[in-house]
Order: sequence, then C-alpha cells, then structure tokens
Amino acid sequence: MSRKLPPLNWLRAFEASARSLSFTQAAVELNLTQAAISKQVKLLEHYLSEQLFIRNPRSLELTKTGEAYLPKVRDCFDRLAAGTNEVFGRRRSEMLTIRCMVGFSINWLAPRLPRFMARHPGVTIRIISSVWGDEFDKEHFDFDIRYGTGKWPGLNARRLTWETITPVCAPALLDGDNAIRKPEDLADHPLLHVLGYEEGWGLWLNAAGVRGDIDKGRGLHFDTSLIAFEVAAKGGGIALGRPSMTGEDFASGRLVAPFELAVPIDEAFHLITPTETAHPDAVLFRDWLLEEAALAFGPLDRP
Repeated sequence: MSRKLPPLNWLRAFEASARSLSFTQAAVELNLTQAAISKQVKLLEHYLSEQLFIRNPRSLELTKTGEAYLPKVRDCFDRLAAGTNEVFGRRRSEMLTIRCMVGFSINWLAPRLPRFMARHPGVTIRIISSVWGDEFDKEHFDFDIRYGTGKWPGLNARRLTWETITPVCAPALLDGDNAIRKPEDLADHPLLHVLGYEEGWGLWLNAAGVRGDIDKGRGLHFDTSLIAFEVAAKGGGIALGRPSMTGEDFASGRLVAPFELAVPIDEAFHLITPTETAHPDAVLFRDWLLEEAALAFGPLDRP
C-alpha cells in the first residue's frame, strides 16, 4: 500500500523549528541556511494546506494545527530512531567493538569474557569474528585481535600470547594397528593444516628429526583452526595445537598430545589498535585483556 507522505527534509525542518521556535536555530542544527529552513517549512504548509507557524517580526509561534502536528512528527522520528537502533545496534560511541579471529574468540576469549562483564557490568561490547587478511578499519572497530608477527605498519600491536606447536589428535589414534607412538608414525595419518599460519608442520617435523620420510604439505587445508581441530577430534587426522587454542579440548579429553615436544614459534596473537583510540571504554578492555593474557602466558614483554 502506497503512503502519501511529505518529504522527510520538510518534516525535519518543521520539527527542529517547532522545537526551538526559531528558523535560525533549526538551520544551525540541520547545517542549512535560515532561508532553506524557511522555504522547506513553507513547502510543507503548502503541501498540507495548513499554516503551521505564526511568523512574528522577531519570533515564531505554533498555530493550533502546528501544536497538534508536532507530537505526531516527533513520535515518528523517535520510532524511526528506535527501530534503527534495534536493527543496526547502538551507535559506535555507545558500544565497544572488537574484531577477533574466530578460533581465538571461541577457544580463548569467550571463556574469559564473563570475568570482564562481572568487573565492568555497565560496558557493552560487540565481538565481530574474522578469519584472515582483512585490513583494520578504525571507523568500524576499536580493536582487532590478529595472528602474526606483530608487524603491521601504522598500527599499535600488543602481544597477547606466547605460542608453541605440537601435534594433537583424537585419543583413539594412540591405540590400534596404526597407533601414533613416534613422529615417523605420522606418515600413516593425514596432516591437518591451517591457512595463514607460516610456522607449521615443516618446523615441527624438522625439530622432531623427521626429514624426508613425510611430505610436509600433504593432507587437508582449512581456513580456520576450528575445522582442523574438529576433524582431528573425529579421528580424521593430526592437527598442530597451540596453547591459546587447545586448552578446552585438552581439558575435555577431545584432543590429546601424542608427543612431549612443543616447539616455540615467533607468531602469536596480538591486540591491534589504531594510533589513537577514542572509545571511552577502550582502556578498560585493553587493560583487562592484557591482564588475562599475562595470567595465561606469563610476562608478555619477555625478550
């Protein structure tokens, strides 16, 4: 059903003018000229075939019709604002927005978030999941939690984790005819890789003394560690675990580490911020996150 309504800019001019009883103040509020506001109001009056204002030499007054119309227009604007907030969320100035790699957000950040909310119950945050490679958009995100070496030009990077890599698999793969007992036994099982990790199977196998017996690139490749760990937990292959990613799976027994060798790596998760962070709650979240990271991984500024 078509709705015959006046143009929205005419209604905005009327509402601002009626609220302040001044075309000049309405012009300042709407970033228009006083003449433009006056013209839009006149066009609205012509459209409605009713006079909305009494124009005195130095002031405005609402007519009886204008007084009756103002609450209706204001209510419409209030409903539109409420509906916009409901669908699209609060404005950025009211909500701290963090983009975080999906595996880290599920395996490490999510179990700790209740502690942040208990400490700061008045802070509202939004977590946006990411996978790989997206540029940091400071217009939409206050923080980004990213995996890598920490070298991103133009951005501040604070290290959150110290990582090692070690094979992880389903407990069932430690028994049976193809049981994993020594590194060379990995040749009998698919290797699971995660795209974007530069330090992976080649590094661990070399550290374990396995040279040419295993094709380091064979197996399955995924764009997130969550899939790799799920396949590993179902017995579909061997993944490389990192302390920040496998704690919950180890605790539940879904995954086990068949070898004690854990090889230190340079890559880690980092908290990324723009050169200036304007959100009023940003410092609260940053300090809490660094505190949690230090509890989990020890001093973050070690050489």
